[in-house]
Amino acid sequence: MTTLWSFLLVLSLLILVHELGHFLVARAFGVKVLKFSIGFGPRIWGIVRGGTDYCISAFPLGGFVKMLGEQPGEEIPEEERQYSFNHKPLWQRAAIVAAGPISNLLFAGFIIFAILILYGNPVLLPEIGEVQPDSPAQSAGLKPGDMIVAVNGHPIETWEELSKIIRSSKGKPLKLLVKRDGKELAISVTPKLKKVKNIFGEESEVPIIGVTAAGNLKIEKLNPLSAFSLAASKTYDLIALTFKGFLKIIKRDIPLSVLGGPIMIAQMAGQQAQQGMLNLFYFMALLSINLGLLNLFPIPVLDGGHLLFFAIEAITRKPLSMRQREIAQQIGIFILMALMLLVFYNDIARLMGFGQTFKP
Repeated sequence: MTTLWSFLLVLSLLILVHELGHFLVARAFGVKVLKFSIGFGPRIWGIVRGGTDYCISAFPLGGFVKMLGEQPGEEIPEEERQYSFNHKPLWQRAAIVAAGPISNLLFAGFIIFAILILYGNPVLLPEIGEVQPDSPAQSAGLKPGDMIVAVNGHPIETWEELSKIIRSSKGKPLKLLVKRDGKELAISVTPKLKKVKNIFGEESEVPIIGVTAAGNLKIEKLNPLSAFSLAASKTYDLIALTFKGFLKIIKRDIPLSVLGGPIMIAQMAGQQAQQGMLNLFYFMALLSINLGLLNLFPIPVLDGGHLLFFAIEAITRKPLSMRQREIAQQIGIFILMALMLLVFYNDIARLMGFGQTFKP
């Protein structure tokens, strides 16, 4: 049950935010919105206000905003043309289309900002949890429970600071100031180069000393300005990391087996919900970034595909023909269907324990 409600909460909010972006910018430019739907298929509930049908449809895996004059060649009465999407300037149409994905990216930043304001910034302390056998740390005499308070005379407060200093050391000796049992000890340790894998499974040789964090956190309370700055930084880092991941999948540096669909999202949402609402909202922020970036890909039927059409129109000074649009839409639908089949196959393979997912 936790998995179901958390999945519906995450998916519904992200769809709502995405479609609300399209809706608000369309209305701001005077475009008449005929329908605002969360979900596809038969309408199961809704209200009509101001000429717009706000409704919930049967299949929750998506949503849409239907605007007057959205379809090329659509017959629009003369008196209604000022409210028609296709009769708006090119830059306004592009802004309306781009507003959905951008709303998802901004929503991720808002979630992170809200967490930082309401909860604070969780910081991993530079406390050693485990010392690996035959490592530089063991040879230097470091022990579990040691708190590293300075490196080469520079005070540190977080595990991230310690990690950055070690990785930038180029294997040169480091002088650590360590707090142990209320006493401060000076310990020298020389990192050694070791091949490690990053989050994309790529190997690289980096300096290490052979310790892991104890996992203890402190919560930093932030003022709104500091929280906004940190939220913007964290959101940018997540966007850059997610975009890099997409590129590596396209380049086949990462196998297609890592992709997942609704089942995997539901499982992950349930797992995060069981660990607390904070984890669930962090997961929602990451998923919102994925949704926003994915929709910006130049694939026909996605928002990025429409933006590509507008870019071509801006260059050629005329819109694509109906035939060109139809062919492009068919290609886009084929790509999306192939992607959906792939992620559903991966989902089912994981669920049934087949042992391997799709690896062409």
